[in-house]
Amino acid sequence: MKVPEIFGENVFNLQVMQDKLPKEVFKSLKETIDKGTPLDAGIAGIVANAMKDWAVEKGATHYTHWFQPMTGITAEKHDSFISPTKDGKVIMEFSGKELVVGESDASSFPSGGVRATFEARGYTAWDPTSFAFIKDGTLCIPTTFFSYSGEVLDKKTPLLRSMRALNEQALRILRLFGNTSVKRVFPTVGAEQEYFLIDRKMYDARKDLVFSGRTLFGAKAPKGQELEDHYFGPIKLRVSEFMKDLDVELWKLGIFAKTKHNEVAPSQHELAPIFTVTNLASDQNQLIMETMKKVASRHGLYCLLHEKPFEGINGSGKHNNWSLSTDKGGNLLDPGSTPAENGQFMLFLMAVVKAVDEYQDLLRLTVTSAGNDHRLGANEAPPAIVSIYLGEELTEVIDALEHDAKYKGKSKQIMKLGVDTLPELPKDTTDRNRTSPFAFTGNKFEFRMLGSTFSIAGPNIIVNTIVADELRQFADELEKAPDFNAALHDLIVRTIKEHKRIIYNGNNYSEEWKKEAERRGLLNLKNSAEALPYFAAKKNIELFERNKVFTEREVRSRMEIMLDNYSKVLTIEALTMIEMGRQDIYPAVNAYIAELCGVIEHKREVTAKMDISAEKEVVERLSAANSAMYGSAQEIEGLVAEAKRITDTEKQAKFFADKVIPAMEKMRAFADEMEGYTAKKYWPFPTYGDILFSV
Repeated sequence: MKVPEIFGENVFNLQVMQDKLPKEVFKSLKETIDKGTPLDAGIAGIVANAMKDWAVEKGATHYTHWFQPMTGITAEKHDSFISPTKDGKVIMEFSGKELVVGESDASSFPSGGVRATFEARGYTAWDPTSFAFIKDGTLCIPTTFFSYSGEVLDKKTPLLRSMRALNEQALRILRLFGNTSVKRVFPTVGAEQEYFLIDRKMYDARKDLVFSGRTLFGAKAPKGQELEDHYFGPIKLRVSEFMKDLDVELWKLGIFAKTKHNEVAPSQHELAPIFTVTNLASDQNQLIMETMKKVASRHGLYCLLHEKPFEGINGSGKHNNWSLSTDKGGNLLDPGSTPAENGQFMLFLMAVVKAVDEYQDLLRLTVTSAGNDHRLGANEAPPAIVSIYLGEELTEVIDALEHDAKYKGKSKQIMKLGVDTLPELPKDTTDRNRTSPFAFTGNKFEFRMLGSTFSIAGPNIIVNTIVADELRQFADELEKAPDFNAALHDLIVRTIKEHKRIIYNGNNYSEEWKKEAERRGLLNLKNSAEALPYFAAKKNIELFERNKVFTEREVRSRMEIMLDNYSKVLTIEALTMIEMGRQDIYPAVNAYIAELCGVIEHKREVTAKMDISAEKEVVERLSAANSAMYGSAQEIEGLVAEAKRITDTEKQAKFFADKVIPAMEKMRAFADEMEGYTAKKYWPFPTYGDILFSV
């Protein structure tokens, strides 16, 4: 297999466009893609026809406007290219209008009250900055999605808006430093994707996995991740074959799948792509998750993307590596060899520091969900407290600036390993911190709080917008300054002093940090119900409106959607627990109790002297736990019914967090205890040991 030959073969990319389109049409379209200039409506028909011809040559029969509603996954409605002729036959046609705009039922997708059931009309509009591609015999056209009255109903439109805002403000800063050659600044992202692979038969045998994506019951297996032998370990043959197929499918879609390895937990793995422009990275991450599931199915596997599919071992995240690039190939977050003397870098760095401090609430809530609540703060992922890691060298730089001292700098040290045959290795000037929520890692920031199922659009909308707003404030101040260099120095020093509380280079898992963070006045929003109401805070609405990313109505609708989703997910989990408890666990345990009682009677019949203490103890333990579990199921049922009567989404979410989740945890504890005492042939579904070590 020659990778360069298959790479992007299913993508209507620049090379295909150049081959298929007239020269002037290609030039016009490329201007739109590269510079964000308005699309020339006159070329739509020509592009559509070329796109159709290319797709049909590749075996496509249908097209779809592929968009990203507020469900967290993608949506598509397929239409064939066929058009009837007078002789009763068909020809393959695709018009410019069909390319540029489509219509979808906007009332059937989450809208947070923006669309009522009787207000159904919604539109999809072609995003020419994201390449069309072929998937399963269908030409997929990336689009935005909005309502008849103009409100945004998707994740792509605000992402593009946030990128525009960031570009505008970053260019203002560059002009202040005399840079007139750069015409465009854009955020880039590399999203590392963690996931679990389990045997499909195991998945099908667990209602909780089928209905909720995670195990709601399950006692800890004798072996988990304690030996740390799975991380970066040899990849099992079955998994390796899956990974090979996955790479090929992704490469054909033009996705830069680069790195693959075993993760910390058994059956857990990771895929990491090469950085690309954020809106493309967002599209591609959706395709990565979808393709993982499809390829897994071919291998008799199931790909679990839930943040916490198994209790007691690490869950899955999605590390969002974010940076700022220019159309000249520069990286604005590259400190260079002398960061203390790099005023431009320091200004962009301080914009990020200030943004993270002032908008901790937005960063926290954009990564919150019922699933991710199980990870954050669980000593396997960054805590719910947002902070920023800069590393030893940059921290010393800003300390020197704050105290008006000269930074002496650090020379590269050589690591001496005591083995003559190994080359001398230069030591980095700073370490990495995997416990930090928002860590500087050389020339980018790694936002580590995202859950594995997340669309990366939401978190990147927030990061782009808050940094853009800080750059706007900086530019406003510096553009008026009579002495730029003096004003630049004062601005950087003032920003350090006012926002250094957000910088923390230590162990974010420690109890000491929680106390220290509270002393510093940092937020600790422990779950979705606490975090999501901050979305509609006055300062946040003003931020989004100022940068033209969201209107107030769009902010409130998204908050409603996220709160409602939180409650719905927990409702599904609660009802699944009730069903599994009553229909599967309760009768299975009773059947085993009956067998034990038979053993007791048999021993008594043989001789009254036979020891039945073990059987009696197990029967008593199981009987008590089974009755308690059944009672917990009734309690949860009543709480869910009570929750449904709460019409305010914020109050309903809080009720689930405060009342329903503790009841679910109590029910699980009884069931997991019984699993440890019930004969395996009676337990109604695969155990953790079965699932995690079956592949």
